[in-house]
Amino acid sequence: MRLALFEPDIPQNAGVLIRLGACLGVPVDIIEPCGFLFNDTRLKRAGMDYLQLAEVVRHASWEALVSATAGRIILLTTKAAQNYIEFKFAPDDVLILGRESAGVPQHIHEAAATRLRIPMKRGLRSLNVALAGAMVLGEALRQTKGFP
Repeated sequence: MRLALFEPDIPQNAGVLIRLGACLGVPVDIIEPCGFLFNDTRLKRAGMDYLQLAEVVRHASWEALVSATAGRIILLTTKAAQNYIEFKFAPDDVLILGRESAGVPQHIHEAAATRLRIPMKRGLRSLNVALAGAMVLGEALRQTKGFP
């Protein structure tokens, strides 16, 4: 299981997700370009000392991630019809989270093996990307018995 952040633009969210990866033993892929420098104090504050404990792989582009990935690409998006709770995860899945400001481009929607959403109350738009990533990763690890 891997967690991938597509061109993240809020350093605090990236820091929280890297910390989550460190704590759960899940590698985190960062697809460049980021909307912040990797030495940003907000990233460091959110990730704390866990940043050094995480397995983080930075990819120069979407294509670089795809060529380095063996598992299915699972896109988490508000535009999906399928609920993540009803999906059967595999241990080598790569969970992709889009940019906080814009999600992911259409070609990534098309490249994903599956697109999943988190069910929410009618009329509400979305959750924070770090919360969404934690919820879906937790379910994926539960299903695949991947918790440390």
